Amino acid sequence: MIDDFRFGRMTVIGDLLLDQYISGGVSRISPEAPVPVVLHDGLRCVPGGAANVAVNAAALGAQVHLVGLVGEDDSAERLKESLNLWPTIQTDGIVSSPDWTTITKTRVVSGRQQIVRIDVEKLTPLSETIQKRLMEEALRAIDVSDVLVCSDYAKGVLTDEVLRVIIAAGRAKGIPVIVDPKRRTLEAYAGATLVTPNRIEAEQASGLPARTDGDVLKVAETLSRQFGGDVLVTRSEDGMTLWQQDAKPLHVASRKSEVFDVSGAGDTVVATVAAVLSAGQTLETAVVIATAAAALSVSKFGTATVSREELSRELLQEMPETGALVPVEQAARIVESWHRHGAKVVFTNGCFDLVHPGHVSLLQAAAREGDRLIVALNTDSSVSRLKGPTRPVQKEDARARVIGALRSVDLVVLFDDDTPLDVIRTLKPDILVKGADYTEDQVVGADVVKGYGGKVVLVDLVEGQSTTRLVKGMQSAPAGGPCPRPHGRTLPDFAWRRTEFLPEAAGEMRGIAKAVVQRNLRNRKRIMGRIRQIRMNALQPAVEDPPRDRAGFPVEKLVKRPRRNPGSLRNALRGQVMLVQA
Repeated sequence: MIDDFRFGRMTVIGDLLLDQYISGGVSRISPEAPVPVVLHDGLRCVPGGAANVAVNAAALGAQVHLVGLVGEDDSAERLKESLNLWPTIQTDGIVSSPDWTTITKTRVVSGRQQIVRIDVEKLTPLSETIQKRLMEEALRAIDVSDVLVCSDYAKGVLTDEVLRVIIAAGRAKGIPVIVDPKRRTLEAYAGATLVTPNRIEAEQASGLPARTDGDVLKVAETLSRQFGGDVLVTRSEDGMTLWQQDAKPLHVASRKSEVFDVSGAGDTVVATVAAVLSAGQTLETAVVIATAAAALSVSKFGTATVSREELSRELLQEMPETGALVPVEQAARIVESWHRHGAKVVFTNGCFDLVHPGHVSLLQAAAREGDRLIVALNTDSSVSRLKGPTRPVQKEDARARVIGALRSVDLVVLFDDDTPLDVIRTLKPDILVKGADYTEDQVVGADVVKGYGGKVVLVDLVEGQSTTRLVKGMQSAPAGGPCPRPHGRTLPDFAWRRTEFLPEAAGEMRGIAKAVVQRNLRNRKRIMGRIRQIRMNALQPAVEDPPRDRAGFPVEKLVKRPRRNPGSLRNALRGQVMLVQA
């Protein structure tokens, strides 16, 4: 997941804004005019525009070089102070000019209600000297960056010349160039990798409606022809649509969230897409993650950032999750969605016939290697071919149900071949896990996974745990298990030799015991001989230590020893009955 992303370096260039929020309570209407009276109780200053893109990327963990223009005024100082709170943002690329006024948006709010907004902006054409300084700072930053973001608020910093130079530099370096546009058409962004208009901006630039999914695709294709790259249309409550020249379109639905303020939501989208791309992820993954980030952003009041921790929790809630047995084709669609959310998918396989602590340990270790774990189970026919006609002990649906119920397992699939190679090729997991009794070159599918950038992990096994050993133990063990001692103590490894003798032996021993209780001891020697015969036919000691009666004496000695006291013989017989019935 995004927690494991290693974000790279970004260059953000564009219009720098300062967002100010004056807060206070309203309890009356002014007698001078029909307007609310706000009792001032606080002032909050946050970066806006390109500066907001920078802080959102920094909140996720990216290193940011910020390039822009401010005036030599109080607003510029407040903006720099707010940026200095982010140690991963380099601000030495910000150019100051006495001829420029730092663009400021001041909002007066009471609670979560915005009462009025006051904008301060004095836009003047940039001199050649200022343009040159901006391009120099941008080129210096681009040279060490993994992604370039142009945040165009149409305030005059991103002139045609500045755009031409920096986009060309980004393409020459081979890095993604992302533009958040505000122009009527997109020709000035020629050469950009991705442009991210909202619905209104897309309609204005294309001259076409963008209401349905089909409409948006036509709009995106039209816009792409204007600048030559891919288009991401943000559609508010309808989510986002990614149109790519060389891939299928992607529609990502918006997440349900309570909308408090849409200020800066577009900045959050651009920053998230750029940051995820800097981590080496695909554009599809970046868009899915950006959708979740946007939902978090609009649920906050004012211009706000989204932390990596917040975004990770949101993504986990959004990701499809199932522990049920599903067909491989459905699993492939689920895995594709997991990948789009930035999840690392782990794969392991086996028969898992009788689940033992060794299996549980293996699956827990596998789950720790990534975000989602898939377990591929051999079908019954596959197990029989590999293990013999007596296996499996449990049918495939029972094995799948048990494995799917484990907390560490997210998905279960079946495969009928002797190896899971075809399943691995279909699902394309990021990590392949097997036990350390294998070597990496022995792991089926290892070359496939490593071929597309995945890895193979060998985990230690729990010593002495094996389904085969369990099955052999069951086959050699007594049908009824170990014989219990009187008072709950277990006789050591005392096994039935012939289980078919049990009913008749137990019945006869109960008859003998009844005769003893009734003091019918006329055929004492015959009774004692029969006791020995039943014991020898029905029971076979597996160890030298013989079973013992209530008093702790070996049963064999009690049977052989002459008895003058009927009670002693009766007690011996009662102990023997318990043995036979166990």
